[in-house]
Amino acid sequence: MQEVLSSIYLFLKSGHVIFMVFWLAGLFMLPRQCIYMLDHEPGSAGEAKWATRMGKLRKIILTPAMIIVWVLGLTMAWSGGWFSEGWLHAKLTLVLVLTGYHGWLVGQTKKMARGERPLTEKTLRMIGEVPGLLLVLIVVLVYLKPF
Repeated sequence: MQEVLSSIYLFLKSGHVIFMVFWLAGLFMLPRQCIYMLDHEPGSAGEAKWATRMGKLRKIILTPAMIIVWVLGLTMAWSGGWFSEGWLHAKLTLVLVLTGYHGWLVGQTKKMARGERPLTEKTLRMIGEVPGLLLVLIVVLVYLKPF
């Protein structure tokens, strides 16, 4: 099994990076879509249109991409024998935080689709930066492997 994984490692890595980009792009888009939804009254056609868009983003891009990132990442870590590496522990912690953010944000968008407005525009703009900050830290850990 190790030989097979070693022979396809670059394909695993490529897929991991590609789906990470899809996941992060979706996490950047979702708070922006929430901001656009704030301009529409609960129960309006405009709100329904944004709720549909957010639902499609979650179901077609965000959640599948997140799952693929986890599967490919854990497969690479296992094939590389990196589970004892400190940088991987830190990366996994940050990816868990990103996954939690993903889940929390999905919950907020579902509330908005029901007509609730749990977050202000200012809050949405600030939380929209979370994936970018985590991405910087994760990339530094992966490429520099500081510990």
